[in-house]
Amino acid sequence: MVQKIDVLNAPIGTTVFKMAVPNMLTMLLWIITFVMEGWFIGTLGIVPLAGLALGFPMLFLLLMLSAGTIGGAITGTVAQCLGAGNKKSAEDAAVSAFILTFLLGLLSAFVFLTLGEKIYRGLGADGEVLKEALQYSDVLFAGCFTIWIANGLAGVVRATGHMYVSALCLASGSIVQVTLAAVFIFGFGLMDGLGISGSSLSIVIGNGVSAFLLIFYLSFKCENLKLRLSFNRINFFSMLAIVKLGSLASTNAFCTWGSVVIITSHMTKFGVETLAGYGIGARLEFLIIPIVFGFGAASTALIGVHFGANKYTRALKIGWTAVFYSSLISGIIGIIVSIYPEIWSDSFTKSYIVQETCKSYLQVVGPFYVFFSIGLCLYFASQGAGRVLWPAIAAIIRLLIVFIGGIILSNQPSAPITFYFSLISIAFFVQATITSVAIYLGAWTKGRVNIGF
Repeated sequence: MVQKIDVLNAPIGTTVFKMAVPNMLTMLLWIITFVMEGWFIGTLGIVPLAGLALGFPMLFLLLMLSAGTIGGAITGTVAQCLGAGNKKSAEDAAVSAFILTFLLGLLSAFVFLTLGEKIYRGLGADGEVLKEALQYSDVLFAGCFTIWIANGLAGVVRATGHMYVSALCLASGSIVQVTLAAVFIFGFGLMDGLGISGSSLSIVIGNGVSAFLLIFYLSFKCENLKLRLSFNRINFFSMLAIVKLGSLASTNAFCTWGSVVIITSHMTKFGVETLAGYGIGARLEFLIIPIVFGFGAASTALIGVHFGANKYTRALKIGWTAVFYSSLISGIIGIIVSIYPEIWSDSFTKSYIVQETCKSYLQVVGPFYVFFSIGLCLYFASQGAGRVLWPAIAAIIRLLIVFIGGIILSNQPSAPITFYFSLISIAFFVQATITSVAIYLGAWTKGRVNIGF
């Protein structure tokens, strides 16, 4: 970790930015990888692209849970142990993180391999679109334990302050992933192309490479703690602490995923091309997430250390600084794509309907990316504080807005598609407002005694 005295006394603005940059660069590479794979699949035709639009929200949920909620809970737990100077507890938490993420990977595989077809049919998929969605999903979840382990251990490394190490390990996996994606999707030499399932296979293998590199680093190279994989190091209390924080924080992930799924199910009623266009537009949010995640993950680690040291006032300043940076950058991107949506929409397909649907989405939702950023960054920061109740409540209200609004619109056959997109924008705004007000009024610090600035 950056030395404790440096973290607790270094200038807040520069420290947050320096720790955020490697996370942003890695996540940006991560998103570029998915965008390229989306382009690869787009060349296969509209039906595979529609299948990806159905399967991608499931990957979105998997990534949010492994990297955002459980991964963030791991970072916050380990960082608080290190901030309090308790190295043994930090190492116990690291072992617990490894075991927990492996088990969650197996659980995810069981759920989607047994219920996948019912889930996609429930979203309105049938025929060739259902076939493509299952080809993508079955391979992804059969090996999803690599995604869980990679993101969980990356959370451990971030807690030590070695953001560049975490970034390098994940970036290496992304490079492997995008390289293999082209080979698996289209084929090479004597090997036939696997189509859409080649994309998910490359994701599993790429994350496997990242997981291996992170295990090696934590086992042999990390100076702040060691990953000692032994039954004697299993601490069920540390595992319970991660589960307790992560389960509540997971409300945000499930509500975000639920919002995407609800809108996706409504898009199926407008036809395959409209569904594909929405999928492309919503995919841009994955360009916003690395920015938010960069500052959010940095704030999780920094705030965790400060809360471990009982320096709450300074921790709050760190949280608001991270929000300022992330929302400023995200807001600029949102405004640009709302004014010039063709920059994004025309990069994936030549279909006029697909392009116009994507443009409509960006024009309506793009200006509200600033609020998406505020809500998500404060959610990450709250994991460092160990107080995620209000971000969870805000996420539930966001889901209810989309759910109830969707029902109302579905009963109005003449309602234009832009009304559905407006629901997303309103939900972003409400979630950001509730979370911000709650934290400002003391959601992090109630009942705690500050001992320094």
